[in-house]
Amino acid sequence: MKNKRRDFLKFTSLTGLGILSNGIGNITTVNAATPAVQLPAKAALPAELVTFNRFPRMVHDYFVDNVKKIEQGGEKRRASLKNKADAEAYVRDVRRKISDAFGPWPEKTPLNAKVTGTVERDTYNIEKVIFESRPGFPVTANLYIPKGRKFPLPAVVGTCGHGDLGKGTLPYQSFAQGLARQGYIVLIFDPMGQGERIQYLSKELTSRYKPGVTEHIYSGNQLFLTGENLASWFTWDGIRAIDYLLTRKEVDPNHIGVTGNSGGGTQTTWLCGVDDRVTMAAPGCFVITFRRNLENENPADTEQCPPKVLGYGLDHSDFIAAMAPKPVILLSQEKDFFDVRGAEESYERLKKLYKLLGAEQNIQLFVGPDSHGYFQPNREAMYGFFNKVTGMGNSQIEPALTMEKDETLWCTLKGQVGAGNVNTVFSISSQLARTQKSKRKKLNVEELKNAVIDVLKLQDINSISDYRIILKSFERAYPKKTATTYAVETEPTISTIVYRLNDEPLYSRPSKGFKRAVLYVSHLSADAELRDEPLVKEILQKETDAAIFAMDVRGVGESKPNTCGDSFNMPYGNDYFYAIHSLMLDKPYVGQKTYDVLSILSWLKSTGHDEVHLVAKGWGAFPATFAALLSPAVKQITLKNALTSYSDIAESEEYNWPLATFLPDVIRRFDLPDCYAALSSKKIRQIDPWNALANT
Repeated sequence: MKNKRRDFLKFTSLTGLGILSNGIGNITTVNAATPAVQLPAKAALPAELVTFNRFPRMVHDYFVDNVKKIEQGGEKRRASLKNKADAEAYVRDVRRKISDAFGPWPEKTPLNAKVTGTVERDTYNIEKVIFESRPGFPVTANLYIPKGRKFPLPAVVGTCGHGDLGKGTLPYQSFAQGLARQGYIVLIFDPMGQGERIQYLSKELTSRYKPGVTEHIYSGNQLFLTGENLASWFTWDGIRAIDYLLTRKEVDPNHIGVTGNSGGGTQTTWLCGVDDRVTMAAPGCFVITFRRNLENENPADTEQCPPKVLGYGLDHSDFIAAMAPKPVILLSQEKDFFDVRGAEESYERLKKLYKLLGAEQNIQLFVGPDSHGYFQPNREAMYGFFNKVTGMGNSQIEPALTMEKDETLWCTLKGQVGAGNVNTVFSISSQLARTQKSKRKKLNVEELKNAVIDVLKLQDINSISDYRIILKSFERAYPKKTATTYAVETEPTISTIVYRLNDEPLYSRPSKGFKRAVLYVSHLSADAELRDEPLVKEILQKETDAAIFAMDVRGVGESKPNTCGDSFNMPYGNDYFYAIHSLMLDKPYVGQKTYDVLSILSWLKSTGHDEVHLVAKGWGAFPATFAALLSPAVKQITLKNALTSYSDIAESEEYNWPLATFLPDVIRRFDLPDCYAALSSKKIRQIDPWNALANT
């Protein structure tokens, strides 16, 4: 199986379609017959090798506009707070919204905690702890217990960023040791996909993908299909870590702090929003604003992007506001890619809120001089803040530290809990998917349509207000003599590219005369696929009495973004970037793309085409399927390389479909085979369906 597994980093091969950036601005070379090659900047390009990406900023600007409006609404709400009662109402409101976005939480089952060993050091001991945050789902942790102190003592949960070694990563060892040497009990635990908790374990006990980011995105994307999300999973581990701390007689329950940096700053922030047992916090290198991250084209893991939060109007600062007026220090860095301006903006918002609550001194901001990381100045700012809150003293100087080898801190014999018989994120989520499928109600066609509209968050189709006619600059070697390109405005700032193939030159609006139309929805580029896709040529041979159109939904083809370093299908590529923001906005990307198809179907009807044969390939099959189900104009549908079912992905440990094709909570509501069955009345034809691995 291992030699058949595709690399997640290559889960969509653009070269298979012959698309590769050649460094000549927004012109791309296309040749599906042979692998794409890089051409010299001044090479004369044959007409059949040229395609355009004329709207590379369109999708980005659309998302920025949406998030700006949400942020402006939040600012207006915060500006309306005038007194303590207003501030308290605001805190209650954000708590309710956070709870809805993150919940419902699983049942608290027995921790089954055990100590597998102890490391004795001069001023503290390190207990090697394993507890279960879910049944059979172990969390590996180190518990630092000071020596020579009178118990109970203040305790701190240490959350780790993206170091491969998790709790053994040097900066995270550093703050745990530093706190322990000053008299704090510290429980620092491995995140999923790092340290001793690799979720996709090879026979060599290493990650089959990559620890951290890649594992997080791979498991996190899949979770959405069952209505789960990795932000909640990470946060639940933190909640259970607090549960474990409170079982220890050495811990003072009146002082439970939490701190971490980057991904650990994320976990710290979410815990502030959901667990009222946290009495003080120091999130590092995370709290800014969603807008700053978006504008700066700064992608983040799935656990850093909780679903619905933007739809609810929440921002990073609101998770800190949820624990107001308890003491929090925001830690930032002057040279960080998490924009320090966002940290300052969050601080100003919180300072006003805390002031209204009569506790302005309880919110602070420290900006270190360094780049991204939990460097000593930031650690010392945290020590000083926590010491003042707990009455442990006024010192903020970091004691001398001695770093341990990672193996010394292992809680397991081989350094991986997966070496034993334990659950993983996938084993739990796949079982949930099977349970949801078995319990799913069989829907009639009208019920199915309503479920599709609800899950896709589809809005009513606006009438087409305008479209542009883009005059050709060269022959495109399409299978008809000529073509006209239309940029149809389906939403404000969104132009959907549609090509009309013609036997005679056409330079104006779509000509009438055909009652029937064929609309091809591309996989990745209608321009490229009109030249090279055999299905297009087959349809043209059969549909001699129909007008022929092809389109790109937003985010592919001529609107493929050039953001995020101009990467597209990588784990941190722009396709993922906008798909994850869509889920935070509570507007699934598939729903937006389906809206594009429905809008173009409406536009075709306005030009005299009363019946449509909808044809689609690959990624384009998702919006085409849903549009065909919902639109009475579609009389026939042909799908090539359509996904067999969402259940196949949810139940397969390996999959090669991107987040842009996923729907949240879809398994519980319906699945693609339900839609395919309902489309039997529209003469659906399936050609080479693709399974979870995106092959036949």
